[in-house]
Order: sequence, then C-alpha cells, then structure tokens
Amino acid sequence: MDEGGPDVTAFGDALRYLNDPFNWTRSGGILDLLLEHLAISAAAVLLAAVLAIPGGVLLGRSTRGAGAIVVLSNVSRAVPTLALLTVFAVTPIGFSDTATVLALAVFAFPPMLTNTFVGFREVDRDVREAARAMGMSHGQLLARVEFPLALPLVMTGVRTAGVQVVATATLAALVGGGGLGRIINLGFGQQDLGQILAGALIVAALALLTELVLVTLSWAVTPGPRRLPFARVHRGTAAGQPEPAAAGIPL
Repeated sequence: MDEGGPDVTAFGDALRYLNDPFNWTRSGGILDLLLEHLAISAAAVLLAAVLAIPGGVLLGRSTRGAGAIVVLSNVSRAVPTLALLTVFAVTPIGFSDTATVLALAVFAFPPMLTNTFVGFREVDRDVREAARAMGMSHGQLLARVEFPLALPLVMTGVRTAGVQVVATATLAALVGGGGLGRIINLGFGQQDLGQILAGALIVAALALLTELVLVTLSWAVTPGPRRLPFARVHRGTAAGQPEPAAAGIPL
C-alpha cells in the first residue's frame, strides 16, 4: 500500500537527488550547471545594463522621451523570451549560450531602462539649480548629485532584472542552451518528477539568493543614512518621534 501520494514521493525523490554528492560534483552536474547558469545570467544583465542605464540617464536628464520609454518598455516586455530563443536558433547565432544571453538581455532591458529614467527624472529641480549655482559642470552634476540621488531606483531596476533573468534562464535548456534548466529538461524527458522538483528548488533558491545579494549591494552603494536591509522601521522613528523603548513602550 502506498504510504504517500505522488507529491510526497516526488518530494522524497527530490531530496534524495539533492543529497547525492555525485549529482553535484560529476562533470555536467549541479555545480557545473550552476556556474554556467550564473555566467549566462550575469552576462545578460551586464549587457542590458550597458545599454539601458546610459539610455535611461540621457532620457531622464532631457525634457523629452517619457512616451518613448513607455512604448519601448511595453514592447520589450511583450516579446516572450522563449520566442526570441527560437528565433535565434534558426539564425546564424544558432543553438548557443550567445542566443540565450541576447534573449535574456532583451528581457532585462525594460526594468533597468524604466527605473533609471524615472530615477533621473525625479531628481529635484531645485537641487540641480543649487548645484549649478555652486559652479558644477554637467559631468560633476551627474556624478556628484544626480546619480547618487537616482541610485536607489537604478538599483531597483537592476535587482528586478537580475532576479527575473536568473529565473528565466532555465528556458535556455529547451533550445539546447546550458544552465540549471537542463536538470528540469532531463527530468521531463525521463518523466522523473523528483528530478524536475529538485531542479525547480535549486532555481528558486538561486533566485532568492540573487535577490538577497542585490538588496545588500543596493544598501551598500546607496549614499546617505541607511538602515539594514529588511529591517523594520518603527512608525514613531519615521515620524521623528523617539524609539518605542525610549518612550516606555515595550518592543
């Protein structure tokens, strides 16, 4: 008599798969695929950042471009990553990690462009005027005033894109690419629910870890007063009132 349903059995198989050192250390195992997955994701985010951040800065500092940003962002989001991978597969690019990087870069482009644009557009005009009155050049204004003020939103765009790319890079395995998606793809081919679940758990954990790392990085590079990432802000403190403990209210 079966002691558990299919879900319980699949979960147990997934744990056995993840607890087997051979699955991690063998050639083409989890560690190799993890490094490949990270390399593909990092290359895609970097490529998108090289194009999106300077474009967002230029458009954000100008008085025009809001309509173009909205249109470009919406069009880019509407293009399915798997469709791009399929299109690249029938071009000279072929089935390769290059195709995966290009497709994921297109996917990562909109959040970075939009957040950079909004970050620079939201810089207070009075702050700009005060910096110019102090004799700052355009370059100094950008580097010492505008960019530090816009950095939190810029990093939000990078964080959003990074997490999305790490999660979506699994699709590369469907068109012969590398990364952790191979574990899931092989599990489907063998009808092994445990392996499929194991691959999904690894990807989910990697996406959560990416979020944590990028939140910490954003906290570290943002100038001005900081609080620890994920720390809870007391309402009394935010309103300029004393901490609850100082006011005699138990924490």
